[in-house]
Amino acid sequence: MSSILLAAASVPVTPVWSPTVGIIISASSAVVLLFTFALKSAKVGLGMPVLPVSVPGFIGAMAFGHVIGIGIVLGLTNIGRL
Repeated sequence: MSSILLAAASVPVTPVWSPTVGIIISASSAVVLLFTFALKSAKVGLGMPVLPVSVPGFIGAMAFGHVIGIGIVLGLTNIGRL
């Protein structure tokens, strides 16, 4: 049997999109954005119009926040809490 088929057979069921999933991912993105203020080079590059961070810092924070949020959602789904 192919290793791809074995890997596909062990993937858990992912949750259906719901407001709870959106809230978890949004909250994770907001928390990581707050952590960008602690970075040494958070203000290097073109600045955001409203936020005191740069565009690259903002994009990086949002990307990392989504990764953290997706991990939280999949983890909670795996243990049966979501």
